[in-house]
Amino acid sequence: MTATLRTESTPIPTSNPLDVMEELVSANEWRYDRSNDEEMIVEIAGQWCEYRMFFVWQADLGAMYFSSLFDLKVPANKKREAAELLSMINERLWLGHFDLCSEESAPMFRHTILLRGTSGVTVEQLEDLMEAALCECERYYPAFQFVIWGGKKPEEAMQAAMLETVGEA
Repeated sequence: MTATLRTESTPIPTSNPLDVMEELVSANEWRYDRSNDEEMIVEIAGQWCEYRMFFVWQADLGAMYFSSLFDLKVPANKKREAAELLSMINERLWLGHFDLCSEESAPMFRHTILLRGTSGVTVEQLEDLMEAALCECERYYPAFQFVIWGGKKPEEAMQAAMLETVGEA
C-alpha cells in the first residue's frame, strides 16, 4: 500500500525574509553583505571565534535556509572523530543540526525555516533563530577543539561541553 499525501495550494509569502533579516542585522551593527535579493552573509564575533552566517531565500519553495560556519578547520585525520561528535551533538538538538561543510572542512549549524502558508517571517522568529544558533555554536565549539586539537575522544569532549559553568574566573 502506497501512502499518498494530499496537499492544498497555500500561498507562498511574497515578502522576502532577508529584508527583515537585514533590518535585524543593521540594528545590531553586525557586518554583512547582501549581494542579491536571495543571499546574505553575516559575520558575528562569538566568545570562541568568528561565525559566518549564510541566509538563502528560495521564493519558489517558500523557505529560508540558514547556516552558521565555524572559523575552525577539521584536519583529514580527525574527520571520523568530528563526525562521531556531530552525531552525539545532533541527538541533543531540538532545532537545526550540525554538519561538516565539505568545501571548508569546518563544522556548521544548519536550519531551514518553512514559510509556505504564512504571512511571512517575523522579527521574533529570526531573533530566536539567531539566538539558538549562537547558543549552540558557542556551547559546542570547545568540544570540537577538544577533539581536533586536544586529542580527546568524542565522548570526553561531549561531557566537557555539557558542563554548566557558574560565574567567571
